[in-house]
Amino acid sequence: MKCYRWIMFLILLAAAMPPASAQQGLPWQQLPQLRLLVRDNLGLGGLKITCAVLNCNVGGSLGDPAGQLFLITLNTSVNLNSFLTGLLNQVGIVDAEVDQQLFLVEGTAGPVPESLIDSTPLTYYGAPVWDGYVNQPAAVIVRVLPAQSTFNVTGAGSLVAMIDTGVDTQHPALVPVLVPGYNFINNTPSGSEMGDVNESTAAVLDGGSPAPAVVNSSTIAVVNESTAAVLDGGPNGDFGHGTMTAGIVHLVAPQAQIMPLKAFAADGSGYVSNIIRATYYAVQHGADVLSMSFSFSPSANEMATAINYANSQGVICVASAGNSGADVQVYPAALPNVMAVASVSDYGTPSSFSNYGPDVWVAAPGEGVISTYPYGTYSAGWGTSFSAPFVSGTAALLVNVSANVNQQSAAAAIANAQPVSGNGMGNGELDVYQSVQAWVATVNQQ
Repeated sequence: MKCYRWIMFLILLAAAMPPASAQQGLPWQQLPQLRLLVRDNLGLGGLKITCAVLNCNVGGSLGDPAGQLFLITLNTSVNLNSFLTGLLNQVGIVDAEVDQQLFLVEGTAGPVPESLIDSTPLTYYGAPVWDGYVNQPAAVIVRVLPAQSTFNVTGAGSLVAMIDTGVDTQHPALVPVLVPGYNFINNTPSGSEMGDVNESTAAVLDGGSPAPAVVNSSTIAVVNESTAAVLDGGPNGDFGHGTMTAGIVHLVAPQAQIMPLKAFAADGSGYVSNIIRATYYAVQHGADVLSMSFSFSPSANEMATAINYANSQGVICVASAGNSGADVQVYPAALPNVMAVASVSDYGTPSSFSNYGPDVWVAAPGEGVISTYPYGTYSAGWGTSFSAPFVSGTAALLVNVSANVNQQSAAAAIANAQPVSGNGMGNGELDVYQSVQAWVATVNQQ
């Protein structure tokens, strides 16, 4: 029985102990490897008491509006099952789950797209860009420019939060639309992608060249027929991933604001706790769209709770369907209030690497997509990671038409897609023009 005297003893014990941060003196990513997401309805004070008894460390709040969700860490020698049993028996503890470690996984690369070689400069909504980026086949196929010009939409007035590896905050194409973000790995107020790489160890380009070329300030992603900028392997193998996904949103919605939320390192690794924090942060800072170019399995209950909260606050949620080439459930794409986006080729056929099945809402180009890349250059990417931001950008255009759009109405508009010659591609291939047209018609009838 938990008696009053025992509770008072624990309160006094917790008060006598130094704060968890002082005990550790380490950032979250350097804490012991056993990490748990814990919900405690007594809040931080209650959890500190529990950790004083069970010998765990409170890493910090994960930002939920109720102030009940926290990261705790354990010594690696602890028996996890025994610890969880003891934890769930403590006063105030609602639930707990392992903080899963995640890794970005992209599709199999193909030949160098011709558009990647076209560096002819042009101005795109006031910013200098490459012609091969704006007029690439993917943008033509989903009818980006006709939608913008016919309905006079650019994403103005919308804010898209990108949970990814961060963004090159100095990229000329993106500078005009970037708003301050956050680095949830280092806990610093910057969404810069450069936070965990340096000029001598930046992104390896591995597209079949005799020797990998290193991208730095003096060798800026030189691309020719034998060296395609493909994100593939190495300690910084996913450096540039976030800049690319942000660039695709910008291509579709060039005046939408973009908030970079860095939840993954340059090697593509991250934790569910980073994503949860980023999700709550995005909602609290006014995001209209949440773009998530990652997937994992099994599901995380607290991740689903965070997405549900975002959705309840009017945030439109979009996620990549994953790159296992199978009919499998991955998250957050499989959640009922998220639009899952699969990948198709420029010929409208399902990509061999793309997941498919009943969870997919729509498909979009995901092979050889040209987008912005760190150090002011451009690259090509393969994977559903690069399909999802086409839909995120389209959602931003819908917000531009009317801020009353929500998850359900956005999904209904985006369902106006083109047929795909294959199974498991949801409503078909994204048609930006038809999506905006459908939402305009709905707004006019209101």
